Amino acid sequence: MFKRFFILVLSAVMASFVFAGCGKSDNVSEKSSDEKKISIVCTIFPEYDWVKQILGKETENAEITYLLDKGVDLHSYQPTADDMVKISECDLFIYVGGESDEWVSDALASAKNKDMQVIDLMEVMGSSAKEEELKEGMMPEDEESEEESEEESEEEPEYDEHFWTSLKNAKLFCTKISDALCVIDEEHSDEYKTNLSEYTAKLDDLDKEYQTMIDDAPVKTLIFGDRFPFRYFVEDYGLDYYAAFVGCSAETEASFETISFLAKKVDELNIKTIFVIENSDHSIAESIIQNTETKDQQIVELNSMQSVTGDMIDGGTTYLGLMKQNYNTLKAALYQ
Repeated sequence: MFKRFFILVLSAVMASFVFAGCGKSDNVSEKSSDEKKISIVCTIFPEYDWVKQILGKETENAEITYLLDKGVDLHSYQPTADDMVKISECDLFIYVGGESDEWVSDALASAKNKDMQVIDLMEVMGSSAKEEELKEGMMPEDEESEEESEEESEEEPEYDEHFWTSLKNAKLFCTKISDALCVIDEEHSDEYKTNLSEYTAKLDDLDKEYQTMIDDAPVKTLIFGDRFPFRYFVEDYGLDYYAAFVGCSAETEASFETISFLAKKVDELNIKTIFVIENSDHSIAESIIQNTETKDQQIVELNSMQSVTGDMIDGGTTYLGLMKQNYNTLKAALYQ
């Protein structure tokens, strides 16, 4: 209820910006320097980087906004009034879809640009989107609201939103981005198609490297002392996993039962590595290790790209770069 009220307030604020703008006689001159630029708004980092890769040298003729550039988690993000205005006026808006983006419907309903191209990753996934999986040993969501959650689940299933952790999905999304840019800027459509071809070839190459590495690996199971946003990734390569929480969980403390279960799995499978995602405090992973027989496992991080900041981008962080970093981390762990 609060979330709905919040969005309605933002929509009203956004509308006031729009009407105020209409009353300014110099509004056109203020925007003249950017009037030929393509305006693109992305919610998460992978979308932002894919757009840059497809634009290529035309990036300098585009204004690209990355809404979560302060490292705010997708699942807790709420748009500001300024964000809503940018979305309203942009040429291309890309978002994940699903529960985390419930606010988007209000933003699009208030959009000024009726010719806006919109890419909803959940919609692009279609029937390939996977429902959240409460795997054996996982801590369930907030038990106090369990009855309420059951009622909601009867109405509509909850889907795992972390589509971008799959290189195969990345190729699909990049194609959609290229298609949208070709509609918006037909003059440079050949360039966008060429950039798409070159970038997807790189995605293909890394995908094959992952498959070969994992096919030959002696370890085929990952243990996560954390949320697990890598379901699309592991299913691409036939890996199994056990984790403390589902990918979209807001839980931060695992029960003794979950810790004990994961520790026993570590011992049973002779696992030498406990995985966490970026920005983890390692507390759950450390508890798992302390409950194993050997207590000598290492903790390593796989980057789920949910906390990439603008400063990291300025420092050269890219989607492919992080996926290659994950490749090296995973290879070291699976071949111990």
